Amino acid sequence: MMRRIAVLDAPTNLGLRPPTSTSVPGCGKAPGALRDHDLLARLRARDAGCITPPRYDPGDWRPGDGVCHAREIADYSLALAERIGSIIDRGEFPVVLGGDCSVLLGSALAMHRLGEAVGGRIGLVFVDGHSDFRHPGNASYVGAAAGEDLALVTGRGQADLAALEGRRPYFRDIDVVVLGIRAQDEYRLDLQAAGITTRPVPALRAEGAARTAQWAHEQLADCAGYWVHIDVDVLDPAVMPAVDAPDPGGIAFAELEILLAGLVDTPHCLGVELTVFDPDYDPDGSYAAEIVNTVVAGLAPVSAPEAVPPRLLSARPTPGPRRGNGRTPAATERPDRSQRLDGLDRAEQLDGLVRGARPDGRERGERFDELVAAERLDAMPSAMDGEESSADVPPWDPSVDARSLAEAGSSDTGSVSDAPEGLGSAGVGSSDGRFLMGATPHDTAAETEPAVTNGQARSEQSGVAADIAAMLEPELVERALVEREPVEPEPVGPPASAGPGLLRRPSSPAQDPSDHHKADTV
Repeated sequence: MMRRIAVLDAPTNLGLRPPTSTSVPGCGKAPGALRDHDLLARLRARDAGCITPPRYDPGDWRPGDGVCHAREIADYSLALAERIGSIIDRGEFPVVLGGDCSVLLGSALAMHRLGEAVGGRIGLVFVDGHSDFRHPGNASYVGAAAGEDLALVTGRGQADLAALEGRRPYFRDIDVVVLGIRAQDEYRLDLQAAGITTRPVPALRAEGAARTAQWAHEQLADCAGYWVHIDVDVLDPAVMPAVDAPDPGGIAFAELEILLAGLVDTPHCLGVELTVFDPDYDPDGSYAAEIVNTVVAGLAPVSAPEAVPPRLLSARPTPGPRRGNGRTPAATERPDRSQRLDGLDRAEQLDGLVRGARPDGRERGERFDELVAAERLDAMPSAMDGEESSADVPPWDPSVDARSLAEAGSSDTGSVSDAPEGLGSAGVGSSDGRFLMGATPHDTAAETEPAVTNGQARSEQSGVAADIAAMLEPELVERALVEREPVEPEPVGPPASAGPGLLRRPSSPAQDPSDHHKADTV
């Protein structure tokens, strides 16, 4: 199922405070910088144009005045939502180039409209180095929408941004998955208290990028589809310093590529937005080039003509209690250790294959074929016995120089398994331009626990490798479906409004009575 990509520029900087009293944020230049590196040509994408933002002018704004540029951001979000909706109505896959993180409000409004049209809920995968969860309920004042966007789209904050068109929230808390925040993010405990599922960098790295993407699919199994938000400050500043608020302890480019490819490699992914890259901190264009390389490789599954989209979200488990960290309640019965380890080993070996070669490399294709054959025989080939998995990688030594991560993230092989983990996991830095406050310490040891969704362990016979097998050898799909247990067909939304994704109607349209927010207004 080949989907055409449509690239839409959203060069807004309205959601950030000025770097200095005499300058404005440079992230509005990001779409042009990425286009200069042939992004559209390499994606074979349609040019969906540009939504020009209002002029950046904080005027005499002061703390306590509410969100700066609120009226301008609201108007811009309405225009952006309209354009995203039209792209989806054309059956295309929107890629929105920000701009700061306030573009999420426009995307969220478009997703809420779409969910209403098909009678289902749309989820959000939020990939960001910061939680962006500041709101009047946990802070003395608000100001920069780009540091408050996740709070706003989940219904927290002033109504002129959090309730556009009377819609509130745009995403329910249980329909949001947060990936890549730093280990000591200031608002991580608030996310957990709200029931928003998170995977900070240490847990993401322990699980591996490919398995983390699969886990995110499973967390949103009850949604009709989902949107992906990517703030490039999820990357470590050793490899991506060209952002407004760099914080140590991020991921490498190769990890982001694997994560993005896993998230979009399903018809349930409705679109992607990219935010916060600031060309003012990239004078020679090298960081823009690296972003383009990563995005092109990561979005390859969307438009690959030979790909059969895996049914990663075909299972419809009964909704159970959700936890902020995505773990199963202690009382839930789990499979025995040998079963869990066998399934995890297979996923780790697959993750190792993805890390070991570029998407267009011959070596990777050959090794995938071996894995496909192994799945059919229900045994891994002996050649894989020596393959290093993500679980074999020792913890990162914080004393290792940041240059090691930069070299690992930009290597030709795309390997991240040898990168020094745990680099500078010191929490939120004081240079953050989003009015962030001091970091809150917490215990991250439990985050490395293998992910289990709604108390259901992932089946050995329906692992990621089986999905890859279906993608690489389409002729195996029918046989695989015959051999597996019959699955109830999924209802889908109207083709005219369903867009490029396979939008599913929920089993029950009733709202969750436990999911209500009090209006936090300024």
